[in-house]
Amino acid sequence: MNIRSWLAIAVVAGLLYALGFVSGAGSERSRQQRLDEARLQQSFEQGQALGRVKEKVVVEYVDRVVKVYQAGATITKEVPIHVSKAADNACVVPGGFVRVHDAGAANLPVAAGPGVADDAASGLALSTVAASVVDNYSQCHANAEQLRALQQWVRESQALMQAAPAMH
Repeated sequence: MNIRSWLAIAVVAGLLYALGFVSGAGSERSRQQRLDEARLQQSFEQGQALGRVKEKVVVEYVDRVVKVYQAGATITKEVPIHVSKAADNACVVPGGFVRVHDAGAANLPVAAGPGVADDAASGLALSTVAASVVDNYSQCHANAEQLRALQQWVRESQALMQAAPAMH
């Protein structure tokens, strides 16, 4: 074979190699693009699922908190039945009790030390104390429901994330 034939064969071989390389690179880009699209789709679906979990937990939480406050309101309405005017008149709520209660409700230290004024009548009726205690417990129960809802949201979100197939 002459040099031209060898040169033609080399050129054809080079062109075939280049064509194969370009085709392979395009195929790899296409494969990578399909993987990226699949990851994006998975992320989108996972985000939607997490949104549904959040919505479900929030709806349940709101329903439970409404029930908590309704129960508290019902009990508060019954205070005059169970703590009568006679009981209000018979029981003097001392100023010291009011100071301690208010400090506890605010989670602050009791102002100043005990004194003679602590024993004096505060002017606060026993029924008002009862209603205040009911309100405090209602808030406590609402906070507990909020914490339960947050824990439920975390558990369900983690389960969803752990169940998702890993894409590489």
